[in-house]
Amino acid sequence: MTYQALKVDIDDKIAHIQLNRPDAYNSMNIDFWKELPGVVQEISDAASARVIVLSSTGKHFCAGMDLSVFTEGSSIKNDMEPGRRHLDLRNTVLQLQDVFNRFENARMPVLAAVQGGCIGGAVDMISACDSRYCTEEAFFSIEETKLGMTADLGTMQRLPYLIPQGLVRELAYTGRRMYAEEAKEFGLVNKVYADQQAMLDGVMEIAGQIAARSPLAVTGAKEMINYTRDHNMADSLNAMSLWQSGMYQPQVDMMETFAAKMEKREPKFDDLCPIEPMFK
Repeated sequence: MTYQALKVDIDDKIAHIQLNRPDAYNSMNIDFWKELPGVVQEISDAASARVIVLSSTGKHFCAGMDLSVFTEGSSIKNDMEPGRRHLDLRNTVLQLQDVFNRFENARMPVLAAVQGGCIGGAVDMISACDSRYCTEEAFFSIEETKLGMTADLGTMQRLPYLIPQGLVRELAYTGRRMYAEEAKEFGLVNKVYADQQAMLDGVMEIAGQIAARSPLAVTGAKEMINYTRDHNMADSLNAMSLWQSGMYQPQVDMMETFAAKMEKREPKFDDLCPIEPMFK
């Protein structure tokens, strides 16, 4: 397909989604909001890749929300009855939140590779990814309080599980920039690279390692980690037992692993089954 805001490639079981509006600092315009959820959902449903890498082009990763979304994308009318107008606004926010939820709900891991500025809504976006990596000049900024609003697409909900809550509060209240060294120190990113090409090479190597593992085992790990974040220990252990008793098939993927070791080759695993619509 041809995209206006993105570039998408799938190779060796790795899907590479790039934000592709470098002249506009990859700000999230209407095309972005239309294209991204469908791309991620299609990759997840079709199991056309075993891992997704999210990166961008140009100097900055993403400058956040494009102003055109506020001026052209809203259906809210000032002459609406107030209750209905506010409900319409809530539905708009929920639709935008759902775009980034697609990363969290995707059946395969999503790795974010950040160069330059990761600002406002971009922080919401990378917070929904499984792991984050950045370049030495990268910075992260929750800009919304500078604009007189509160970040509303996932930063406030996900970031406290990634870095200390006191630091989240400071970043949200002040809108200051967190640079790469601090982001690495407090665990927002896994690794800092010298430049964008080195980062992409490194992240693709990690993606390749993930793609070589059993997709069933990897999606199980992702689902259980996400579940544990949102539930207590007892419920999480019970959910793990249900997953293991239902989806764990040692006679298939585990035996393939053992056979590959004995035969001194790389194991070959079946992809996940595509999710087909119930009614066509």
